[in-house]
Order: sequence, then structure tokens, then C-alpha cells
Amino acid sequence: MTAYRTIRIDHDGAVATITLNDPGTLNAASFAMTLEITAALEAAVRDGARAIIVTGAGRGFCSGANLGADLDPHQPGYDAGAALDTHYAPLMRTIRDLDVPLVTAVNGAAAGIGCSIALAGDIVLAAETSYFLQAFRRIGLVPDGGSAYLLAHAAGRTRAMEMMLLGEKLPAARALEWGLVTRVLPADALMEEAWRIAADLASGPTLALRGIRQQCWRATETGFDEMLAIERRQQRDAGRTADHREGIAAFLGKRPAVFTGT
Repeated sequence: MTAYRTIRIDHDGAVATITLNDPGTLNAASFAMTLEITAALEAAVRDGARAIIVTGAGRGFCSGANLGADLDPHQPGYDAGAALDTHYAPLMRTIRDLDVPLVTAVNGAAAGIGCSIALAGDIVLAAETSYFLQAFRRIGLVPDGGSAYLLAHAAGRTRAMEMMLLGEKLPAARALEWGLVTRVLPADALMEEAWRIAADLASGPTLALRGIRQQCWRATETGFDEMLAIERRQQRDAGRTADHREGIAAFLGKRPAVFTGT
């Protein structure tokens, strides 16, 4: 098993929980942590996880890039966008392309790339005390990690503009109102609910859930006719699974289905 320095990964049945584990920086996404998150997501699927939870240790979910450790604008040839190619964009693509559902449990501050990771979950749970922040303007940069895409598609252009142009904290309750998160919970109930939902997803028809993920991501950027074609291909593949046969048998037999992910 891989030894991680900045994250933890725990397996409970078919659910893998990845915890960002640098509480002293509110889990700032250093280059090292970003690579480890990417590797852990891929490893979790390879190791048989059928649902994944991502959360943070301590008081924060993820406070954004580790500016002091990784970025030095005084270096010759400095390129503030280089890390997007090597670290942050690969992570966000890995999240988008996961074969299993992702639940993000936002336990505190989710800023910058941390906000993007949080909002890229399929189910986004937020503690009542958590908040979301896009403060790039305060350091003279533009949002990255897919922030504008995620915010504009979920909350609409004008709300996305407000959040990014003003750089103000968005409390969990308002994030729910804006459609950015799925549910807001008391802090002490967050992980219990995250695990309950992830366990339910992990017991579901894995290939069908993967198709649902793919459809939702593609629907934000694909025309209607292409979506119909995607549905056709995915329905063919889903119909060939043992889970589909079990689902039909369970429906006809008036009993709960037992899906195996095959």
C-alpha cells in the first residue's frame, strides 16, 4: 500500500475515504498533496472502492494552493499557470473521469482549488460552519481548477461573477440556496451522513452510476442530439451487466436488489 505524507486513505467495505491531512495549513493543496490526492483517487478505484468520500482533517476542508511553499513570483521565468498543467488540471480531470461516485464532505473552509475539489463532488455535503471562497483577485490571479466552469454551471453566471469578483466568503447556507451543495448538516453529523450516502452508492449498480456521472458532466457542454447518442451507447452497456439482470429480477420478485458492481 502506498505511504502518503499529506493525506490519509481508509477503506470500509467498498467505501474509500480520502482525508486531506495537513491541518496546520487548513489542508492547503501543496503540489505534493495534489499529486497524492490524484494518486489516491486512482488507487481507490483500482483497489475495488465503489464510492469515495473526500474530506479534510481538523478545521478546514482545503484552504487552496500552498502559496508560500510552492509559488515564488520572483523566480526567473516564473509562470503562475505552469502548475495548472502539471498538478491542478490533472487532479480535476481525474475527479471528472472517476468510474465511481464521489461524495465531498466539506467540514470547513473550501477556498481556491479546495473550493473546486469540493464542488466537483457528485454529492456535496457541507457542515453548517463551512464556507466557500474564491479569493484569487486578492493575490492578482484569476480563478483556476475549473472554478469558473463549476460555479457558472451550478449557480449561474451572475452569482459566479459575484463570488469571484468580490472574493467574499460564501457561507454553507447560501451555497445551498445557490445550488452549489447538496445538503447542509451540523458539523457532528457530517461524516455519518457522508458515509451513509457513500455506502448506499457503493451498494448500487456501479456501471450504471458511472454512466450517470458521465452523462451529468457531458450534459453541461454537449448538444441534445449528442447526449441522446451517449445515452444509447451507455444503455447498451448497462443492459449487459449482471446488476441490470438482478435489478429486473428484484423488481419482478418484489424484493430489494443486491448489486455486485458487475
